[in-house]
Amino acid sequence: MRPVLFSLFGLDIQSYGVSKAAAALLAAFLLGRAFHARGLTKDDAYSLVMWATIWGFVGAKVYFLLEHAGEITLHHLGGSGFTWYGGLIGGITAFLVIIRRRKLPATFVVDAAAIPLTLAYGVGRIGCWLSGDGTYGRPTDLPWGVALPHAMVPSQVPVHPTPLYETLAALVIAAALWLWQRRTRPALEVFGGYLILSGVSRFLVEILRINEPALFGLTQPQLWALVSVAVGVGVVVRRRLRSRSRSTPAVAPASADADGAPGERPFIEA
Repeated sequence: MRPVLFSLFGLDIQSYGVSKAAAALLAAFLLGRAFHARGLTKDDAYSLVMWATIWGFVGAKVYFLLEHAGEITLHHLGGSGFTWYGGLIGGITAFLVIIRRRKLPATFVVDAAAIPLTLAYGVGRIGCWLSGDGTYGRPTDLPWGVALPHAMVPSQVPVHPTPLYETLAALVIAAALWLWQRRTRPALEVFGGYLILSGVSRFLVEILRINEPALFGLTQPQLWALVSVAVGVGVVVRRRLRSRSRSTPAVAPASADADGAPGERPFIEA
């Protein structure tokens, strides 16, 4: 564990903060490339990432505080303690506001953000692991289980390195989305795929995590993951149905004659 990477002029540079900064820079770089390829300005991409990151942190902190409303201390108000789905809500809200204000092509931008968001999440999870913030999994006797005696939230027994599982899953999801978008797809289908795959990934990793059940034996992140999968499936199905309806040729009127011209209905004797 390396909660503090190094010190500079007496200031501790924490791995958690560095990972989040690296995640934002990576997302800005990738989204900027996508904007440039589309003929849009990279500055708009950078603004989107910046504001989504800022409000993502705000949303993540607010959500975390709401989760611990009955037990808030000064420690909860510090630089640790963020909830991913609160950050996602805050980030998406800021994203949509900037898209509207700058009059950007919304469906393109949302699709283009799927892979940068996935990889940024994976990079951010590396910081969670290095800081030992308690997002690791249950005890395990598997060869890659790791004890974390010096973590922010220590564990004296080997545990599942679930943040690293999520980083690996992010790489797989990003590769799948990249292959998915190489073919012509209806608008928003790539983002729908992101919602499905990321939701499935989070649901599965929660099986190994130590979060308390919230409803029906499922943890709160698992409930959010199910919402993500349901919304993603709805987006993909709707966009495909709309695409098919647009590509289906019109049916000739029933009153047309044999030559295809409008005419009287043929007389059939009983």
